[in-house]
Parts: sequence; C-alpha cells; structure tokens
Amino acid sequence: MAPDRQLNMFADKESGEDTPTPEYRADPDSVRAELYKILAEARAAERLPWEPKTVLLYRTIFPQMTNWLPDDEGAQLRFEFETEIRRLEAA
Repeated sequence: MAPDRQLNMFADKESGEDTPTPEYRADPDSVRAELYKILAEARAAERLPWEPKTVLLYRTIFPQMTNWLPDDEGAQLRFEFETEIRRLEAA
C-alpha cells in the first residue's frame, strides 16, 4: 500500500500533530452585564417592551446565558426573568 501523502490541513505544521480545537469560555462579567440589561428593560416596562420575535429569542437565550454564571446566581436570574415575563404577559 502506498504511503498516505495527503496533507492534513488541521495538523500543527511544526509538530505534524493535530491541534486541539480551542474551547470557548464566555466572560462571566460580560454575560452578567447583558443579562442585567435585559432584566432592567423588563422591570422598567409596564407591557412587553419587545416584539414577539425578540421575546421568543430572550426566552431562549436568557436561560442559556445564565449557564456561564455560578449555579445559584444563574438560577436566581432565571427566576427573576421568568417572573418579569409572566408579569408583562399578564398586563
């Protein structure tokens, strides 16, 4: 069998080995700031301040973003966000 001469585009050129895929780690302070911004908009409103599409987006991403925070803090923010959404939907 002939040697494999196909170039591995993902190999480390110096060592010839595959390089691991870098792991993304969100900055908790940036995540926290964005979550508090969304929560502040909800708290300041008497009715839903966003288009239905945005409400759906926030209901999806807000809980996911809290996963970058400590468990207790994330759980508290999820609770506060859902409380505000329910209040606004009832208005």
